[in-house]
Amino acid sequence: MVGVSGASGTPYAAAVLRALLAAGESVDLIVSRASRLTLLDETGISFRDAHWRADLGQWLARGADGTPDAFPGTDTAGVSYWPAGDLAAGPSSGSYPAKGMLIVPASTACVAGVALGLSKDLLQRTASVTLKEGRRLVVAVRETPLNGQTLRHLMTLDADGATVLPASPAFYAGATHIQDLVDFVAGRVLDAVGVEHGLYRRWKGELGGGAQGG
Repeated sequence: MVGVSGASGTPYAAAVLRALLAAGESVDLIVSRASRLTLLDETGISFRDAHWRADLGQWLARGADGTPDAFPGTDTAGVSYWPAGDLAAGPSSGSYPAKGMLIVPASTACVAGVALGLSKDLLQRTASVTLKEGRRLVVAVRETPLNGQTLRHLMTLDADGATVLPASPAFYAGATHIQDLVDFVAGRVLDAVGVEHGLYRRWKGELGGGAQGG
């Protein structure tokens, strides 16, 4: 399951979704109301319940630099979409089959809601269910700086078994393009749940690799 909250960073979510689908994984997608505004602001794409598959295809085709057809032809047949306001949706129940949940990106409001167990929308409810069922929850928090309150919420999530994964790109993999930085974060998210991918060059213990480029 993939939840997209309202933090800046919709290219991170797109990269994760593309890689999950390329790995043959089925995806249950939840897009929060706030994230629709962020998506519109960052990409110009409207995400509509009635046309979600077409809108998703347009989103996944877009590169991190704004190129509209950087990733053409992404097959979205493996995606099931659940409106954020539908608290009776499948993922709201612990009996719904799922391996875990990735929240990419995770806003501080989302982090607080999950840490406090508010379940104010389907995204937060699904995250709470993921924790109570003992499944993997990865929270790719995208905010800076972090205040004490948010840090305490992140500590709560860590104590509850979640993986707190800041959306923090690294440069040792030889990034030469903004997409490389985005893919590094997306790759680390997938590493946390054991999904194979080729999104970034891994560290091999040899200095100078980053200076050689991708």
